[in-house]
Amino acid sequence: MKRILLYLPLFLLAACTKEDLFKNDLKGVWVSYTIQKGAQSSDQAKTQPVTLDSLRFIVQFDNSAKYTTASPSNQSDINKLYGFSDNNKQHHEFSARIGWRWYNNQLELLGYNYNNSVNDWRFITAVPLNAEIPCSIKVSGNQYIFNVNGVTVSMPRAATTTKAEGYKLFPFFGGTENAPQLITIKIKEL
Repeated sequence: MKRILLYLPLFLLAACTKEDLFKNDLKGVWVSYTIQKGAQSSDQAKTQPVTLDSLRFIVQFDNSAKYTTASPSNQSDINKLYGFSDNNKQHHEFSARIGWRWYNNQLELLGYNYNNSVNDWRFITAVPLNAEIPCSIKVSGNQYIFNVNGVTVSMPRAATTTKAEGYKLFPFFGGTENAPQLITIKIKEL
């Protein structure tokens, strides 16, 4: 019996396909992303290839999302929440993400993308802290369709692939400055 239990994990692993190994095992599970004071990348950021036509998730920001930048001119900079690179290119060439910032004494979420290395953004809506906010980014031909808490904006998409093909993008602080404090963001992918 001990021998069977010892080898069971190996048999299960051998039965997995390549697609199973790259599948997001965290769908439906809350993941807490932490950006340390003085850092930009979150602790859970990892390379994860994706091919998708939409990315749906719920986000929850706590009071750590209230921040003040060292230079007042950087307060309007857009931090990055969640998204993907596209067109099998780097994210500063082609990508779509939902951005966030603490601006005008409110938490703002924005559509944020790159097409042919040109950055663009659009305000979507302000959201409350400590609430579960549904979000999505949909690839629709030559458009990205961003939805936050029922508010939708469209932005151009210049990628030539039918679906978004690239890698997942995780919470990131900046802009120009690094995180002025510890920031925690919870995300549950749907």
